[in-house]
Amino acid sequence: MNKLEKLTIVREKLKNNLPTLGTWMQIPNASIAEILGKSNYDWVAIDLEHGSFSLENLPNIFRSLELGNTLPLVRLQKGTDFECKSVLDAGAAGVIIPMVESPDQLRSIISFCKWPPEGIRGVGFSRANLFGRNFNEYVKEAHNPLIIAMIENIKAVDELDRIIDENGLDAIFIGPYDLSASMGLTADFKNIKFINALNKILDICTKKNIPYGIHVVKPDLNELNLRIKENYQFIAYSIDAFFLNSVCQNPII
Repeated sequence: MNKLEKLTIVREKLKNNLPTLGTWMQIPNASIAEILGKSNYDWVAIDLEHGSFSLENLPNIFRSLELGNTLPLVRLQKGTDFECKSVLDAGAAGVIIPMVESPDQLRSIISFCKWPPEGIRGVGFSRANLFGRNFNEYVKEAHNPLIIAMIENIKAVDELDRIIDENGLDAIFIGPYDLSASMGLTADFKNIKFINALNKILDICTKKNIPYGIHVVKPDLNELNLRIKENYQFIAYSIDAFFLNSVCQNPII
């Protein structure tokens, strides 16, 4: 299965209200990527915001994920023109945009990600199209990469009606830690104010028929199953480093 076929499958699941399950990668190691790529996730997001990746790391990380037919995505650091072009040219199938707070901001970043006429990303030979060998096959993907907008600030919740009207958006994705922090409730996920903010996001997305997702940061199957029951369709299950931390403690201390 090639990357475009996998991208199509993920999109079809989102459109049909089916859950897609991915995970988060912060450790820049191709062997970890290979393990995650063979772990039956729909996608894996490379975290440029909080991880230690350089652009030079990305091609080998993507190759390792693709060995398992796992869709490689990137959580951007800021969403500059250079960053969007670089990660997509390296072979990312889409981007997760952090800290989206306005439709204008989202519209600009989407334009950085797409070849003309849909956007302003430069057209060229790159690793994504095997430096020209697969140029024709890549054209469709270059015009329509997966675009996920992160809702991580209470200001974004107030703007959500307008944000999700932007063309080219595939789903929104809730960052629970940043969202709670923006409300003065850092990691207080049982606070009624935080729960009400989540419910408001879900209500707006449901009314406008836009898929929504969330990060289940701690590897907790009960929470994961709860989010699936709540009809979240783009779910990140934990983080590579958290998986390690949860099992690598000395068991006899």
